[in-house]
Amino acid sequence: MLKIYLSLMILGSIGSGNWTYGQKIIDLRDYGVLPNSFENASPAIVRALNDAAVADSAVIRFPGGRIDLWPTGAPAKEYYVSNTTEPDSLSKVKTVGILLNGLKNITLEGNGTLLMVHGKMVHLVLDHCRNIKVKGLRFDYERPTMSEMEVVKMTDTTVTVQVNPDSRYWIQNRKITWYGDGWKSKPKRIHMVYYRPSLETMYYGKYRPFNSGKVYEPTPGKLIFKGDFLNSEFQEGDILTFRDVYRDCLGILNNYSQNIVLKDIYMHYMHGMGIVSQFSKNIHINNFRGKPRKESGRTIAAFADFLHFSGCYGKITVENSLFSGSHDDDINIHGTHLRISESNGHLIKVRFMHEQTWNLDAFEKGDSIAFVDNKTLLTYGDAIVRSVGKISKRELQLELDRPAPKELREKHCVENLTKTPEVVIRNNRFEHTNTRGLLLTSRRKAIVEDNVFFRTGMHAILIADDCNYWYESGPVTDVTIRNNQFIQCGYNSYPDTYPIAIMPETHTFLKNRYVHKNIRITGNEFTLFAPPLLFARSARNIIFTENEINGGPSPYFPNSTKPVFFLEHCTGVRIKNNRFKDSFPERIIELKYMDKDGVDYGSKTKFKLINN
Repeated sequence: MLKIYLSLMILGSIGSGNWTYGQKIIDLRDYGVLPNSFENASPAIVRALNDAAVADSAVIRFPGGRIDLWPTGAPAKEYYVSNTTEPDSLSKVKTVGILLNGLKNITLEGNGTLLMVHGKMVHLVLDHCRNIKVKGLRFDYERPTMSEMEVVKMTDTTVTVQVNPDSRYWIQNRKITWYGDGWKSKPKRIHMVYYRPSLETMYYGKYRPFNSGKVYEPTPGKLIFKGDFLNSEFQEGDILTFRDVYRDCLGILNNYSQNIVLKDIYMHYMHGMGIVSQFSKNIHINNFRGKPRKESGRTIAAFADFLHFSGCYGKITVENSLFSGSHDDDINIHGTHLRISESNGHLIKVRFMHEQTWNLDAFEKGDSIAFVDNKTLLTYGDAIVRSVGKISKRELQLELDRPAPKELREKHCVENLTKTPEVVIRNNRFEHTNTRGLLLTSRRKAIVEDNVFFRTGMHAILIADDCNYWYESGPVTDVTIRNNQFIQCGYNSYPDTYPIAIMPETHTFLKNRYVHKNIRITGNEFTLFAPPLLFARSARNIIFTENEINGGPSPYFPNSTKPVFFLEHCTGVRIKNNRFKDSFPERIIELKYMDKDGVDYGSKTKFKLINN
């Protein structure tokens, strides 16, 4: 006992900070980080992380309250990030508020601390880390790169607005410039989305009239724009939200890391993409809250996607979370197709094709790959990567364990089969987005259950896959969508207002060959704006059973003639034992490029079948 006691005394005296049973406890207060001081905490956090790096395990305790981060004294590092790297020669170096580089067994204990960043910064980077838990932190921008204003009054020639206090502007020669710490928006790159509080819906809008007209400022924060507003989509009471579209930052980056837990994380604003996880393994997100602080009066929390997973593997779990106020999709899970530019025996050259995704380590030795026909999206061969060589920032050379298949043609692609995740999306709420709730493309088992999708502007759930546009892979093979609520989704996609869309980007079909398979949609409740319910293309074994569908004539889309179910080149579709509200419009199932034997819809008196 004496030896153990002495050992613990010696252990407790090593380095700065306290030790508890071999785990180093680092209190940021000891480094001068005090709540609500409004001083720059960046240098102190760097010192604390340096001390944590020498420990086998460490807890870093934040002080609570508000702490502020400026670029001065903060680390900076070059990062190429999926769907984020702009296609230009400008520097990709990013300033990082909290950088964990090559660390393991670290817990960031937030205690509800609000981290307020000044200027464009990545809030947090986990770079080649293992066993990291981040909990109880809140992130925001002192000046978000999103500007917002409420329409108070409008005519065909004038719009009077009240600008949110967090949105800074400068008026010169009757023209307005929106600016922040170290940046200003370029008028021609401004993208606008407006929010209608009365309906809790969001729509694309045109900022052009505000650029071309003149602006007057009768009082600070109150502006009068004069110009041509005759055909403007928005109306009095709407919130206009707009940004420069250039993506040069993000919220949190999980970069080639493993075993990451994000719990009780609040994201009140993120510039660029949101939380991007690329080529990372085993990510668990629990009680994420993506929403502006109530006292800010703002509407938008995410410049683009809230959560974006690219080339991840192991298991992704997102549960008990809220997604409210994004300018793009709430969750996007995908891999990346790379185009084969050259083939010679066991060697192939592959190229990143999308302009915002490049210079990534997309393969490593031992990865399994599949060859994909870009026209049909069907696979026709596989191989194992023996080695990877970098030719340029956009092109890699892969040495394979076998020659490329004879079927290989120009514009065909490869998909990394190893870097595909199992997925669980559970007990979340999706709201206040003009695009999609969930994009899901993974070959492994996926469960989407007990979620609420509330008035997503486009499809609540989109299962895509393509080799020609975004190059986001790949097919799904085992998806369960159960016990969710879909409430009036898809209004921005009229007339194709399908809450669920299985829509691979192909129009070339081969007999008895399908892109997606084994999709079960059961026990859900749908409340529809208009008749469209399910769109499915090139899919095998779709089960749509035990769902409740409420709808009927809609004041929003009274003339919709779209079918309830649209099936294109599908087989093994079963539509049975669903409960439709009595006032629901005519129940049409439309088939295209398939035989009617490919769908079993039970009592044929309740449906009208159209076969094109």
